[in-house]
Amino acid sequence: MRKSLYILGDLSEEDILFLAKAGNIVELGDGENLIKAGVDVNALYFLTSGAMAVRLSNGTVVANLGIGDVVGEMSFVEKQPPNVDVSATESCRLLAVPRDAIEAELKASPAFAGRFYKALATFLSDRLRTTTSSLTGGGSVGEELDERLLDIVHVAGDRMLRLIHLMDREGAT
Repeated sequence: MRKSLYILGDLSEEDILFLAKAGNIVELGDGENLIKAGVDVNALYFLTSGAMAVRLSNGTVVANLGIGDVVGEMSFVEKQPPNVDVSATESCRLLAVPRDAIEAELKASPAFAGRFYKALATFLSDRLRTTTSSLTGGGSVGEELDERLLDIVHVAGDRMLRLIHLMDREGAT
């Protein structure tokens, strides 16, 4: 869940409402693919239950994802198809926010754009730092929370719970 804290901690309550309203719920069974290498990704996904694996074309798992992880962010930023597969390792539930809806909000609200891109940059920076640390034997950098994240962890956690609650309410109507 730590990864989503970077994003949800930088977004406002109004941004969370936008994500919940613009998105839709996707449910996957164990083994089902969400993302396929070489195929365009047209949404940004927030994993709200279950677990997933990120695999190279040779089947090597390069990351395991859990509740709160964000999926599809690299394709969103780069507008290129992914070079990995992402599949459920157990039943999953995700909030899928279409690229078109996010891009429309980015154009309509410069404040949202600033918060959104800052959150993505921080998220991707942390991922690179964690990967670099693990490849160089740099210890547990990826497991420690930085000071900025500690300041927002309770806010971001509350926002994740709010997002899940909003999804549940939308799914019931």
